[in-house]
Amino acid sequence: MTLKKGDHAPDFTLYSTEKNEVSLSSYKGKNVLILFYPQAFTGVCTSELCNVRDNLNVYSSLNTEILAISVDSVYTLIKFKAEQSYNFPLLSDFNKEVSTAYDTLYTLWNLGMKGVSKRSAFVVDANGIIQYAEVLENASEVPNFEAIKQTLEELN
Repeated sequence: MTLKKGDHAPDFTLYSTEKNEVSLSSYKGKNVLILFYPQAFTGVCTSELCNVRDNLNVYSSLNTEILAISVDSVYTLIKFKAEQSYNFPLLSDFNKEVSTAYDTLYTLWNLGMKGVSKRSAFVVDANGIIQYAEVLENASEVPNFEAIKQTLEELN
């Protein structure tokens, strides 16, 4: 089922690069930008997350936390985060449960890979309600960050 504005965001708990469990529900009272991306170390994913890293102050000023999710292993994400100096949590959905709950999995992706997260963005408000949802079929595209920021400004 495709998630849309007004839906309750499915809660989840995933491991971070610090090997800690991170739950969406622990962010209650804050806005959360959830970004799904196909794979660490790929060009578009790296530039997308670097853009978020470089603009983290904008999101912080909008009472917003960032959670970036891929199906990569925690160990791959540890190296990716260190190499790019990301300043927000990278979460491993290795078992693909959260990507499935958010309906963000490619049936078939690049080089015959199956079950890779689609590039997607969800803004979840302080009450756990989705206020913005964008799931991209083309992995070379990035979410509309201007629309995301506008949504976050309207929430504050």
